Amino acid sequence: MVVLLLSIKAELENVTDLVPASDHFEYFFRVKCNSCHEEHPKLVSINRKEEHDVSGGKGATANFVWRCGMCKRESSAKFDPSPPTPYSAENAQFAPLLKIECRGLEFVGFDPSGTWKCVGMKGTVFTEVDMNEGEWSDYDEKAALPVGVSEIESQWTRA
Repeated sequence: MVVLLLSIKAELENVTDLVPASDHFEYFFRVKCNSCHEEHPKLVSINRKEEHDVSGGKGATANFVWRCGMCKRESSAKFDPSPPTPYSAENAQFAPLLKIECRGLEFVGFDPSGTWKCVGMKGTVFTEVDMNEGEWSDYDEKAALPVGVSEIESQWTRA
């Protein structure tokens, strides 16, 4: 078992506290088998609210259960119960987003697609930050400033 930490960095324009918009957010990860080291060719989707039974686990559950297409080994992953940490790092530095416990697999990529939320400089909450195109821009009428999120990058490290 290994606990992985997903950190992100992004270019934030006049906003702060970037975080997935809901507890039912679908995270898209690239996954690799720790047994045969085969990387799954497609992104996998994981929701922190969904639980799946782990075979042979005596009632154990995980947010993601996966069988490697190459070696057929079953692996699983479970989110740390603490909520994602909002990103507000200055100078576009990597900052922790979430932790996930992995058994038999590792995540090696992250796609930020989906709906996020953030807060403008004068407190305006933007709840529909659509990152499906990789960037988002809008106008904060309260602050009279353009706002945006772009250049999201990620890195996985052992926690």
